[in-house]
Amino acid sequence: MRAQTLMVQGTASHVGKSVIVAALCRALARRGLRVAPFKAQNMSLNSAVTPDGGEIGRSQAFQAEACGILPEVAMNPILLKPMAGGRCQVVVRGQPYATVEGYGDARRASLALAVIAECLAELRSRFDIVLLEGMGSPAEINLRGRDLANMRTAALTGAPVLLVGDIERGGVFAALAGTMALLDPEDRRRVAGFLINKYHGDPAVLAPGIAALARRYATPTLGVLPYLPDLRVAEEDAVALDTVTSSRATGIDIAVPRLPGIANFTDLMPLAAEPGVSVRYITSLAEWGSPALVILPGTRNTVADLAWLRECGLARRVLEHAAGGGWVVGLCGGYQMLGREIRDPHHVESARVPTQSGGLGLLDVATTFAEEKQLCQVRGISLTPGLEGLPVWGYEIHHGVTTLGPGARPAIRLTERWGVAVDETEGAVAAGGAVFGTYLHGIFDAPGFRQPFLRRLGWVGAGGAAPANVFDRLADWLEAHVEMDRLLALVGIT
Repeated sequence: MRAQTLMVQGTASHVGKSVIVAALCRALARRGLRVAPFKAQNMSLNSAVTPDGGEIGRSQAFQAEACGILPEVAMNPILLKPMAGGRCQVVVRGQPYATVEGYGDARRASLALAVIAECLAELRSRFDIVLLEGMGSPAEINLRGRDLANMRTAALTGAPVLLVGDIERGGVFAALAGTMALLDPEDRRRVAGFLINKYHGDPAVLAPGIAALARRYATPTLGVLPYLPDLRVAEEDAVALDTVTSSRATGIDIAVPRLPGIANFTDLMPLAAEPGVSVRYITSLAEWGSPALVILPGTRNTVADLAWLRECGLARRVLEHAAGGGWVVGLCGGYQMLGREIRDPHHVESARVPTQSGGLGLLDVATTFAEEKQLCQVRGISLTPGLEGLPVWGYEIHHGVTTLGPGARPAIRLTERWGVAVDETEGAVAAGGAVFGTYLHGIFDAPGFRQPFLRRLGWVGAGGAAPANVFDRLADWLEAHVEMDRLLALVGIT
């Protein structure tokens, strides 16, 4: 028996689709159902490495965790990773497939739809219900005929669609009604219910608008979801950083340059979740403040973002911070920036950048971009002074091959790669240990490393990062404010 399907689409990006799918994943898994997430096509620089050796959107890995299952490439068959110069790397079934300009041609879209259908069929053969997530909005009329991630995916299984609108910024009824008005009649009929998200106040105030929507489209509003504060979830879009950029620092202050091509900023969520720690995303010298730590995050456009860092003056301030004994950490692309030199002989990042660029010179390392991408899950122990022997784990996603010079030493000793014992070194640390870089995404997920590291900065917290049951919190939130019986009836579940 093939799994039932239900699809969550939105009136725009960042309306809460990913969070609602994660909440549904946990709510249905708690009812004893075998649940899997699915996003046909994702455009995101936040990604994760799956146990089956592929790269998928970070939000789908998060949703799989909500289901209590391991992530796999079938959950996100097409991943688009924007690059400098308007180019985009296309990842298909977890592996780099092509680098394209714009959206590509109709033939490529046809091939992508075939892969989407295959992966969706694979999941449906093994689960009771597959929860589909849309991308952006289904009413982008400029993309009509090329949008694979919304109604065309719903049509593959006849999935009913929940349309989510974000009321926090106003205009939610216009957004819902406008989306419906721009849909083709056949697609409009797929919309089985509305959800209003991020509401502050008494939902009874919305009753006249909800009634008007029902009269106009004969479609019910199945829930009004209140704004959920202090929510630590895996975001896929950098627009999520708008609410935390330049926020006031309290306790241990961590400054993170918000690079134009910032990627995998979810690496910093465990730090931000610790009590007494502030993670601020900054874009100018005026926002610098007095950070205890500066983190250069991952990026898909290392050379271009390093040029931006210099243009806005933040590169000079990072160097001054390090010269004064301040802590600086580079993650993936940020690690590459800390080195002496970055070479791109194969134009991996962009055909429009120099093949060689000087780095910040805080670490005696040099990086050369290779054509083949490194994708791996690893475990190891820290070699950083003052943090020696602490357990670390994470995953690598990078084209760069970084070699150490005599002035740097390894930051990590790897003991496992894909669960197989190894004895390798990774990353680099400068003398004294206050400047180090690593390719390990998720290094701060390990509390046995994260909390001693923060204590080196003067943190006195007792621990306990994000709530351990964040998924149950999401499921409780959903079930308290959504007509679950009506929702489940849409897919034939009683």
